[in-house]
Amino acid sequence: MQEIKAYGAQDKDADLKEMTIKRRDMNPNDVKIEILYCGVCHSDIHAKNNDWGNAKYPIVPGHEIIGKVVQVGADVSKYDEGDLVGVGCMVDSCQECSACEEDLEQFCENGMTGTYNGKDRIGGAESDHTFGGYSTSITVQEDFVLKIPENIDTKAVAPLLCAGITTYSPLNHWNIKKGDKVGVVGLGGLGHMGIKFAAAMGAETYMITTSPDKAEDAKALGADGVILSKEEDQLNKHKGSFDFILNTVPVKHDINPYLNLLKRDATMCMVGAIEPLEPMHGGNVIMGRKRVSGSLIGGIKETQEMLDFCGEKNITCDVEMIRMDEINTAFQRVQDSDVKYRFVIDMQSLKN
Repeated sequence: MQEIKAYGAQDKDADLKEMTIKRRDMNPNDVKIEILYCGVCHSDIHAKNNDWGNAKYPIVPGHEIIGKVVQVGADVSKYDEGDLVGVGCMVDSCQECSACEEDLEQFCENGMTGTYNGKDRIGGAESDHTFGGYSTSITVQEDFVLKIPENIDTKAVAPLLCAGITTYSPLNHWNIKKGDKVGVVGLGGLGHMGIKFAAAMGAETYMITTSPDKAEDAKALGADGVILSKEEDQLNKHKGSFDFILNTVPVKHDINPYLNLLKRDATMCMVGAIEPLEPMHGGNVIMGRKRVSGSLIGGIKETQEMLDFCGEKNITCDVEMIRMDEINTAFQRVQDSDVKYRFVIDMQSLKN
C-alpha cells in the first residue's frame, strides 16, 4: 500500500484537516495519477455532513479530479506517463449488467463505486471504502480514467467532471439542437454550465431565476434572455413555448410554474434537488402530455464525449481557485451561495 497526504473528516461535525491515507498498490490495469486540481462540489458537503445518511468515516471528498499520469500498469493501453487525465464521480462498476453494457455505468444495477465514500470492489487498500480527490494522488483502473483536452484552461476543467456532465447529459439525451427553446432554472454551479452547453448546442437559451441581479451574468454566459419566475406577466409571456427545461435548483421548491412553460410533449429534467419537492399538480402534466424526468451524471463514454465537445467549443467552468487549507471556509461559502460558480483546489498546496 502507498501512504499519501489527504484532507478529510473523521465525523460529520469535524472540520476537514490533513491526514494520511493508504492507496492500493498498482494492479496491471491501473493508472496512478498525481492530482493537480480538484473541484469542490456541493455533494462533497452533503457527504461530509452525512446529509444523505450513508457517510463512511474517515471521509476524503473530491470527485472532480485533474492530474498527470505518473505510472501505468502492465496491461494499460490507453494512457502513458505524462498524459493529462481526469477522474469523475465513479471509479468502478460491475461492468456486466445491462446498464454497464450500454455505457451507463452511473446506473449500474449492482451499484457504481463512487470516487469517494463508495464500497471498494477491488480492495488492496486499508479502507473498505474509497477516498476521493482531496489528496495528492489516486490510483484508478484505466476504464474509469478520462482524457482531458489540453487546449483549454486545465484548472477550469475540473468541475466539468461533475457539474459539466450533470448538465450535458440530459441536454444530449433529449437531443437539444438549433431551433429548440431551452430554459435553465437556477444560476449556480450547475446552472451556469447548463446555459453554456445549451447555447453551444445552438438552442435559444433562457435563464429562469428568482433573482433580477443574475440577469447580466446569465447573458454573459450565453443566455438569450432571462425570465424572472416571480413575475407572473413574464411567465405568461412564455407559457407553452419551451421544448426543454433543465431544472438545477438544489433544494425543495415548487415546479408547477415551470411546467406551465413547457410545450405539449416537452420535458423538464431535474438534476439538482435530491429530496422531496413541493406537491406537483397532476393537471400540469396531463394537459399537454408533459414529462418530469431526472438525470444523474453520465457514463464514461458520454463524459469523454462531453470533454471532447468542450475542447472543440472552448467551454470550461467559471472557477475561483483556493488552497487546500481554505477548504472549510470554501464549504461555508458554497452553503452561503458565495461563489461564482465553482471552487477548485490547487492540489500543489497540499504538498507544500
